Amino acid sequence: MWASDSQLQTIIRVCGQLELRLQEPLSRHTSFRTGGPAAVMAFPKTVQELQQLLRSAADAGVEPYLLGAGTNILAPDEGLHALVICTKDALGGIRLTGETQMEVFSGESLARTAVFARQHALTGLEFAHGIPGTLGGGVYMNAGAYGGELRQVVQSVTVLTLSGELLQFTAVDCAFGYRSSVFQQTPCVIVSAQLQLQKGDPAAIGETMRTLMEKRKASQPLELPSAGSTFKRPEGYFAGPLIEQAGLKGEGFGGAQVSKKHAGFIVNTGGATTADILKTIELVQTRVWQRSGVMLEPEVRIW
Repeated sequence: MWASDSQLQTIIRVCGQLELRLQEPLSRHTSFRTGGPAAVMAFPKTVQELQQLLRSAADAGVEPYLLGAGTNILAPDEGLHALVICTKDALGGIRLTGETQMEVFSGESLARTAVFARQHALTGLEFAHGIPGTLGGGVYMNAGAYGGELRQVVQSVTVLTLSGELLQFTAVDCAFGYRSSVFQQTPCVIVSAQLQLQKGDPAAIGETMRTLMEKRKASQPLELPSAGSTFKRPEGYFAGPLIEQAGLKGEGFGGAQVSKKHAGFIVNTGGATTADILKTIELVQTRVWQRSGVMLEPEVRIW
């Protein structure tokens, strides 16, 4: 969160041997391609470097912003006078831990994780192949698509507290819900997850993955910057049809637009700012509420 100049200088002094970038544009690290500069952005390469950063931040009284692949983040145009830690380089790796179990570190992409599972004849992650972002971000929000969710396969999750302590959460501890988990109320860094899958036929798994990817490409605006589905699915409804029925396809502000291909997506058609996207989100919420009485809740995380 917000940090003073003296707090940030302390972190720079203590962690100067790590990769630190000053006034780093967040637009380079978010899938929306928006966001102003982070006062200090850190790129740890190992779990040990990440622990050092977290402990140094805690000692300085700073709570950092934590960033993975940035595929579900809307960063402010004015930037952040804060420490932002990009965790994906420090937390890579996938390994089998049993005949049908695998440990996946949080910096691994969901796409690579699904491919690894197929290569080892393990089924249960086909739905995740086309979801953008990392395993850590997926666990944080219980990512899902086409009837699958990560909570169906997560056995346990290992995290680092903001003081650098390693803890383990069982699947029950994770309190998974629709696009939610306990980690949204628990400041920590997701390090890895233990997944339980099932034996399957690699050819059949690959065919399912191809089918779902073709469906995604045909129906979603993957060619434009976005954060995926902008809104959570309201109970009893689907966000996309509600937005389309409100006549909002193609509407927006500046470079932000409700996708003409899939109304559930707000896209950056070029030069959009975070302010443009937020105004478009508010427009959608207002018009859908007026037409249907349903209040849409953003799925994207707004910093």
